[in-house]
Amino acid sequence: MTPQQRRNLLKTVPGFLISGFFLWFTFRKVNYAGLRQVRLVEPAWMLVAVIFLVAGYTLRSHRWWLMMRASSRAKFSACARVLMTSFAANNIMPLRIGDFLRVFSYAGDLDSTAPVILSTVVLERVLDVFTLLLLFVATMGRNSTLISHKTQIVARVLLLGVSGAVLVLLLAAGKLKSPFRKLLNLLPHPGLVGKIEARLVSALDAIAIISLPVRLALLLESFVLWACEGMIFVAMTRALGIVSDWIGPWGALAFSNLSYLIPSSPGAVGTFEFTAKLAMVSHGAAETPAVVFALVVHVFILFTVTAAGGVMFLLHRARRGPHPSLSQEVQELPVELP
Repeated sequence: MTPQQRRNLLKTVPGFLISGFFLWFTFRKVNYAGLRQVRLVEPAWMLVAVIFLVAGYTLRSHRWWLMMRASSRAKFSACARVLMTSFAANNIMPLRIGDFLRVFSYAGDLDSTAPVILSTVVLERVLDVFTLLLLFVATMGRNSTLISHKTQIVARVLLLGVSGAVLVLLLAAGKLKSPFRKLLNLLPHPGLVGKIEARLVSALDAIAIISLPVRLALLLESFVLWACEGMIFVAMTRALGIVSDWIGPWGALAFSNLSYLIPSSPGAVGTFEFTAKLAMVSHGAAETPAVVFALVVHVFILFTVTAAGGVMFLLHRARRGPHPSLSQEVQELPVELP
């Protein structure tokens, strides 16, 4: 094992410990005898969940294709394959390896470069976090015992600031480079500032070359694809007969997906279950059914997305012919993003 591999291994340990803690915290009050009472009461809703999952990830692929189309001739099929492969890798491998593969290993497949792809990944994250924060703030105060009134006010003020920043980023990305450069020049540590500036300018350039109508379409598509994912949560409550108010599944969607921001094991195991359960309980669900709901939703999404990405990865490799092994591709990835 190389020194870098040892360092990477050590980096994964805290994430697994965090996941273990959240799993313990999630299950510590569960009535295990009551687990057997939670059953699939309306199986037809599982089909609804599948339909919305396919729709949501098709929209994710289309959104990324719109971003890539501004600077490359990448086909929709190639963008969908690379995106789903990266999601699958992120679900089973530590250190967000899927993002590194998307940026570096598949740049040639997309007729693009690593900095350009990285900038689209950054934009993708900004749109997702913005949409989830909007949904979280919209749901946290309605019939919820999760957050106090004062915290809700602070969160709404913060969301207003984030919303303004995202809109400025989408509407005036090309005009932000000079102000950001002046701001960064005021900071110490010129080496670190130089890296931040290079990545920021690259991201702003990538956004600026996307036409304004397409940028607005990306924002709208982000709302729609997360609505599709929310319907998966709604369908699961119906399928399992979970009793909560109608806001519960939408609060669970926002809170559980924001939990991916917490460093943890691949697939946000533990943090997802804890936050989804917490949101459902705060909207009237009983503790044990809420835990089952969180587990079923997470396993359903993780398994289907990972399986779909894995199949697309293997089919592409079979068609492409001789190629380096996946482990070799991972070993050849750079230590840090450009």
